[in-house]
Amino acid sequence: MLFNSYKFIAFFVIVCLVYFLLPNNRKIRNGFLLVASYYFYMCWEPIYALLILTSTVITYFCGILVGKNAGNKKKQKTFLISSLIINFAILFVFKYYNFINDSVFAILNKFGIQWHVPGLKVLLPVGISFYTFQAVGYSIDVYKGKLEPEKNFGIYALFVSFFPQLVAGPIERPLNMLHQFYEEHRFDIENVVAGMKMMLWGFFKKIVIADRLATYVDVIYNNPQAATGSSMLLATFFFAIQIYCDFSGYSDIAIGCAKCLDFKLMQNFRTPYFSNSIGTFWKRWHISLSSWFGEYVYIPLGGNRVKYWRWVFNIFVVFILSGMWHGANWTFIVWGALHGFYYMLEKAVKQGTHKLFGDFEFKSVFKVIPILLIFIMVMLAWIFFRANSIGDAWYILSHIFTDPFSKLWLGESQWATLLSLLMVFILFFIEYLQEKGIASIYFSESKVPRPIRWAWYLFMLYAIAILGVSGNSFIYFQF
Repeated sequence: MLFNSYKFIAFFVIVCLVYFLLPNNRKIRNGFLLVASYYFYMCWEPIYALLILTSTVITYFCGILVGKNAGNKKKQKTFLISSLIINFAILFVFKYYNFINDSVFAILNKFGIQWHVPGLKVLLPVGISFYTFQAVGYSIDVYKGKLEPEKNFGIYALFVSFFPQLVAGPIERPLNMLHQFYEEHRFDIENVVAGMKMMLWGFFKKIVIADRLATYVDVIYNNPQAATGSSMLLATFFFAIQIYCDFSGYSDIAIGCAKCLDFKLMQNFRTPYFSNSIGTFWKRWHISLSSWFGEYVYIPLGGNRVKYWRWVFNIFVVFILSGMWHGANWTFIVWGALHGFYYMLEKAVKQGTHKLFGDFEFKSVFKVIPILLIFIMVMLAWIFFRANSIGDAWYILSHIFTDPFSKLWLGESQWATLLSLLMVFILFFIEYLQEKGIASIYFSESKVPRPIRWAWYLFMLYAIAILGVSGNSFIYFQF
């Protein structure tokens, strides 16, 4: 069930109405949300709901057993490792087995060694990386003593499967979510209005911007050999905006849905293309994932409290794992490693400039220079993320600047491409207002006069209805 579908709108309205019409009893309401969440997921592939249930049962009992063996670190560690192995084994089988198998076959085949291990004919369960990481994070937090094990299985199952963020995040932390299922939630018109505004902004980014840009990007990236350098450059720029609007649009809708139900999800994006460093970019992009890797991988590896080369190793492990999390393809691994290289290069440059110029900062209008530089670096890295293969990515990189003044293909409809550029301009203008604190993330309490805000809401509604491209899935559903 896609967020950008009439079926979901009907589902969401019914869930909201029933939830608030039910008696204000925690057990009844949480039970209803749990059933609704599993129904939501089963609309894709019913059998795969068993995978969520399996992950839920394993991590639930892991938490219980870790709690019962407080003081016996050896047993606690055994239970935690068992939980991690089973959960990551499921993730490996469904997401990485065929990739590893094909890669080993390709390598051995070059040396004349036969490899006849058959692949698996299975579909990738939607959202498996998201709910697996969320459940695993719970197990680790209980082991570290950050929270007591959740004894109510129904509430824990709802934490893992809560439908707004089930299939594409944000990847919630138990400390932020579990207590909310114990709290009383009342119908609040202000929450509903704020949530609907957030959802509207998310739908606008997804349907009007991301899906419209995709019509141009797909043509170029699915056949780069037929494209000119200038067309590749425009398609790469468009994809940088497409993936941002696609994923942040989903996050906005998810946060808005939860807000309407009086639940608070963590912010997942914060104007990332206004970052003036790679480090800042990753603090603003997919915040729930980058913070997850920081908390559960980078810090346990030693973080920056180790020798220099070990720190470099830790950085690249985190970025490469981030790339692999996004997909079972060498293109994602290269994308992650490239960001790791960016990060190390940035650190080296900062150290060099500090020695030469002290605490140097760009002043006034020149502050836009590092922002543009970071955007260009991130945009070029997206080539590997979007390309169908490493070969296609190298072809685009080697040709994108070779003929910048060649004939630019304006798409099957020049009007549609120009409209796309206009929507991108509007996006950056709105995000600039948010960056400067002129407009809030909910477009409510802001410095923008009410008539202008409501004119903007009506424009978004009009654009979604008339200018939107509907029916496309979300990019991050494949992860």
